[in-house]
Amino acid sequence: MKKCLPRIKVSDIFLKLPFLILIIFPGLLFSQAGKLSGRVTDFEGIPLVGANILIEGSDIGAATDFEGYYSIINIRSGTYVVKIRYVGYQTQVVENVKISADQTTKLDAELKIEAIIGDEVVVTASKSVVEFNETSSVISIDRDDIKALPVQSLDEIVNLQAGVIDGHFRGGRIGEVQYQIDGVSVNNPFNNSSSLQIDRSVIEEVQVISGTFDAKYGQAMSGVVNAVLRTGSDKFEVSGEVYTGDYFTTDNVRYPRVNEVKPLTIQNYQLTVLGPAGLPNTTFFASGRFFKNSGYLFGERLFTPFDRSDFEKKVYNSTGDGTIVPMSTNDDISGQAKITNKSLKDVELSYQLTYNNVERKYYNHSFRFNPDGTKTNRTTSLSHGLTFTQTLSNELFYKINLRQNYFDYSDYKYEDLFNPEYLRAGQPKGDVNYLDGAVIQGVDLGRYKQSTNSFLAKAEITYLANREHLLEAGVEFNYSDILFGAPGYLVPTNVDGVEILQPKLNIPRVPSLQNYFPLQGAAYIQDRVELGDLIVRGGLRYEFFDARSTIPGDLANPANSISGAPKSEQKKTSVKSSIAPRLGLSFPLTASSSVYFSYGHFYQLPGLGLLYANADYSLLDELQAGGISYGVMGNPDLNPEFTVQYECGYKQAIGNMFGAEFSFFYKDIKDLLGVEFVSTYTAADYARFTNVDFGRSYGFTLALKGRNWGNISATLDYTLQFAEGNSSDPRETANRAASGQDPRPRTLNFSWDQRHTLNATLVYYDVDNFSISSIIRFGSGQPYTPEIGSGFGAALETNSGRKNSYLLVDLRGEKFFEVSGLSFSIFARVFNLFNQNFVNGFVFSSTGSPDYTLNPSAAVSVLSDPSRYYEPRRIEIGISFRSN
Repeated sequence: MKKCLPRIKVSDIFLKLPFLILIIFPGLLFSQAGKLSGRVTDFEGIPLVGANILIEGSDIGAATDFEGYYSIINIRSGTYVVKIRYVGYQTQVVENVKISADQTTKLDAELKIEAIIGDEVVVTASKSVVEFNETSSVISIDRDDIKALPVQSLDEIVNLQAGVIDGHFRGGRIGEVQYQIDGVSVNNPFNNSSSLQIDRSVIEEVQVISGTFDAKYGQAMSGVVNAVLRTGSDKFEVSGEVYTGDYFTTDNVRYPRVNEVKPLTIQNYQLTVLGPAGLPNTTFFASGRFFKNSGYLFGERLFTPFDRSDFEKKVYNSTGDGTIVPMSTNDDISGQAKITNKSLKDVELSYQLTYNNVERKYYNHSFRFNPDGTKTNRTTSLSHGLTFTQTLSNELFYKINLRQNYFDYSDYKYEDLFNPEYLRAGQPKGDVNYLDGAVIQGVDLGRYKQSTNSFLAKAEITYLANREHLLEAGVEFNYSDILFGAPGYLVPTNVDGVEILQPKLNIPRVPSLQNYFPLQGAAYIQDRVELGDLIVRGGLRYEFFDARSTIPGDLANPANSISGAPKSEQKKTSVKSSIAPRLGLSFPLTASSSVYFSYGHFYQLPGLGLLYANADYSLLDELQAGGISYGVMGNPDLNPEFTVQYECGYKQAIGNMFGAEFSFFYKDIKDLLGVEFVSTYTAADYARFTNVDFGRSYGFTLALKGRNWGNISATLDYTLQFAEGNSSDPRETANRAASGQDPRPRTLNFSWDQRHTLNATLVYYDVDNFSISSIIRFGSGQPYTPEIGSGFGAALETNSGRKNSYLLVDLRGEKFFEVSGLSFSIFARVFNLFNQNFVNGFVFSSTGSPDYTLNPSAAVSVLSDPSRYYEPRRIEIGISFRSN
């Protein structure tokens, strides 16, 4: 196992961090909380000085100034009741006030003279169809909105937003989005993806920023997703959800064995409990979920891994029982917990934990008649830690987060390399002339493991300097222990004329498990200016990264093995740093319309797995011109990738029922991860990763939102997008060179360049009776590379063809009723209502279709592979309950 530089003691990091914070930022530090502000006047418009505004159920409040204005900060996302009091005037109680993270909610009040002592006026706040205080494209979806739609997970919610296509934000590559839970990153730095899967039952609010974003967010170039999880309260509440379902289609050609209804194919059991914890000033929240999905892809157990056939004599011995076996399964156990204590005055201390344990099997068509020979994918994710918040005054509070993000992934048939079942089964074998080459004995010998253990420390402070200026600043630090590679190999070896497998922990000149300990840090400062309806958000972010590894001192002599060449010593990688300015402004045109503009520099390191994988340059000691390929070498000394984003937009509200937003965006993408070819002193070439690729993305989004049309609400968004650059994949240049094609940079459409995207939602809600909702999604075809004929030179220009467009419709219906003080609902959901079989998936290069090819004799196995199609219709039926 390779280790690069010594470990750092985590205890030392956490002990020293508070002192570093005080030294660097003695007066400032923002949390993922919202702000409430407004003005209180009498019926003649005269400001009421000293009126009290209180968030009911909390000790948070404020008093109006000499002009009747007030501001309350540090309000957690959620829905609240606000009381406004002034002596001699009726108390106004405003219900359904929604607070969103990092946003300002405006609430003005006009009080009437009190006629009867103790008289109160109760009003219900209505959420504006257009948020005029945002300076970029920000979508906030609260728990009520999520509950009404046929979506289940955080990913499904995110992919429904304008500018988001299968995880790509506005034309960026996968892995350019920062995922956060309650304002703290849960990204795995190994590949820059979220390490957690979040169910909708635990979400209070989801904030999706697909445009430019503030300086408080880093390590992202395309967008930010912040999920605010539910928390405990002083009222005990229990809720849960149970549903079952199955896939169903009559298309037996594309989907064999999916026409039989098996209602327990999909199972979901979820329970949430929250309330007082039994200790003084302490509340808790706990939720658990078990999910099982046996999938819609099946194999037939005609053979077992331990069968033995005589391939030379064409004698195939089968001991399978013929059972139909699910080959694409997903078992998920997850849980969330939070306990919060407010025993100390103006201090909140909380511990939060989010846990996932997932076991999956991915369909492998080669093993369709030997399904027990496939590998099992196991993932364990854990994010937990402490949050300390202290309110120093009504204008100043700070927050410190200490968090551990742990991610462990493994992919193998048997965990133990020396498991005798490996030797008993042997390597996978089949006959190309029998069952279309299917594997009929042996097991998949692939073995891979990746684990990341990250420790994060983050401190933020918010200072309301005056009514116009909200100052924010923060520092964060991330230390990671990253392990990846093959946990041993199984090598076919001939012993006395008999081929057997030999387990080996290490193979000479082949990388095994590798271990690295990178450091990352950042600091930011920002001012949020609110001059009436004019909003300005400006900030500056500093980031640094230390790979804590080494690279060759002379790339022309990478292994220091070329006789007579200058000596090449290993040298430490340099510390990378960047400074990123961010600016956004929004100003009104009329009382019901505004325009906004935002600009920013955004830096992000490539997934660290690409820095460190295959980064042992000593393997090049036998490199010769025209010799063997060593693959693309890693490069721990990579610079951050860089994007400049511009966005401008227009918002218009028509009464309280209809809102529209038009946004134009442009992204200039530089220093993307790509491949360069390095020549040695002996004229031999090798490929290595470097910051050489480039691209751009531009287009516009149009979003329409309708509310309060009786019982109906609806949204509609359309995205026109152009995403292009020199390569869709960092290895593309090397792959083209290896296949004899021109590897020189050229501009082409990215593989995810979906030109037209349309999302629509429609909800009919009859309070306490029933609801019906639908999601409609349309997308145009993404690019593919067509070819004419077969063999060398058959492929046309890369990504010059277009796949077919698609239309997806999902439905949800729910009936509400009450029994013995509990609120119940029975619901049904149908995903892919019309059984769309193709959504920008696999196509044959000769036809652009997944159904047929011009050379069927060469693609017999692929033509029988059902996994090339989109998943068929899925039907789920369930019941939910909640205590009143």
